Amino acid sequence: MGEISVSKGSLDRLLTDSTSTCGSSFQQAFADLARTHRGRPAAEIRPLLARAAQQGSLGFSSADLWEQARAISGGAPYVLRVTVT
Repeated sequence: MGEISVSKGSLDRLLTDSTSTCGSSFQQAFADLARTHRGRPAAEIRPLLARAAQQGSLGFSSADLWEQARAISGGAPYVLRVTVT
């Protein structure tokens, strides 16, 4: 399970919100990768997740990104604990 803290004003960069004007959220990027990259090596998925996190100015740790990549690769559920500040 991963953890991240985001400000209330940045929540739409993490979670999909139909009223947002920020573009694609990290949640959407994760879902897209989970759909298209299942079974692919985690080493191929991790840089794509890192780019999505960077575009959203989200501070995921390297360990969290690897855990997410392995979950996508293996088709496993991934739990993220979000703290809104």
